[in-house]
Amino acid sequence: MYTTVFYIIIFLIVAEAVWDFFLGELNRKSWSTFVPERLTDVYPDEQFQKQKKYRRANYRFGLIASALSTLLILMVLGLHGFAWVDHLARSITDHTIVQSLLFFGIIGLASTALSLPLSIYDTFVIEEKFGFNKTTAGTFITDLIKSLLLGALIGGVILSLIIWFYHWTGVYFWLYAWGLVTLFMVFFSKFYTTLILPLFNKLKPLDEGELRRDIESMSQKSGFTLSNVFVMDGSKRSTKANAFFSGFGKNKRIVLFDTLINDLSNDEIVAVLAHEIGHYRLKHTIKGTILGVVQSGLMLFLLGWFINHPAIAEALGVREPSFHIGLLGFGLLYAPISAVLGLGMTVLSRHHEYQADAFAAKHAKASALQSALKNISASALSNPTPHPWFVFFNYSHPPLLKRLEALDRF
Repeated sequence: MYTTVFYIIIFLIVAEAVWDFFLGELNRKSWSTFVPERLTDVYPDEQFQKQKKYRRANYRFGLIASALSTLLILMVLGLHGFAWVDHLARSITDHTIVQSLLFFGIIGLASTALSLPLSIYDTFVIEEKFGFNKTTAGTFITDLIKSLLLGALIGGVILSLIIWFYHWTGVYFWLYAWGLVTLFMVFFSKFYTTLILPLFNKLKPLDEGELRRDIESMSQKSGFTLSNVFVMDGSKRSTKANAFFSGFGKNKRIVLFDTLINDLSNDEIVAVLAHEIGHYRLKHTIKGTILGVVQSGLMLFLLGWFINHPAIAEALGVREPSFHIGLLGFGLLYAPISAVLGLGMTVLSRHHEYQADAFAAKHAKASALQSALKNISASALSNPTPHPWFVFFNYSHPPLLKRLEALDRF
């Protein structure tokens, strides 16, 4: 029997898929036929034609992946597949925490298995065809196993504690869960590059030399205490270049992909690092963590209201409400709120990127940052002319041409 809540969930899933398709089509139709004049130095015609082929391949692949994902979730809901998994978990054990772990474990493994062919195609066909992929089959398999084990360990511990809070404290469980999630977010933000990242990549301090001296000089000028700069073996998986800042306090780290060092000049690398330091000096990292904590608090507060509502269980075809069924159903219903909050975060993120660019322009060379952004974008075959609506709803960073224009005043 299909309930009103069931049809609401179906509507939300279909509406999200249609909206994403609409934005994607707008973006596709905005693709430029010619190289923007400002990018002719990094996008020769041959490279620009390659970039268009790369965009088309990714767009077609994205459409197929999105359609398959939407059809699959609709089929599982229509056939009460979650109810079947719930029944299976209950038949194995009567322990509520173990039931929930089994429920989400089965769903997680099934999701991974179904998405694996798409991931393999993306990595070893599309990225390989356009010269980006450096991932070997061994690395791909190892990454997959590590990710599954890490997700099971961290997710299992957090879920178990939240369910225990639920049974121990009742309606106020969301407060204890919020405290737990907050501790995890702060811990993850602080120790990601020291505990998690080394499981997947090798990090080594940047060698002594002219580049290191230039970086240290810039960091002193910008008022940033630089303990170390690390180089990560990004070329192990891809030719695409990047850099990022992580942590705070004594655990703050700047990480450079080795591909970035190979692709950019010293001045360009220093400018990119000045941008990353700008995020720290302008407290973007802390602000992001605080906003994440507030968002998780709102979500858990609403979850506390709906977690045991029988209408959610009925919508998923389950007669007896449980924590894991309530959590899954709430997650599906929470999608519109999550989208609105996520939109706010992307708008704020773009604002922070402009601020970090301005910081870098003041403490390094604006022209070097412009050159670096152009080279990174061109080498990754990024779209130089995205549709404004697509940018507004999806881009955490401003489009390249907008960033270059903003840097012109420096």
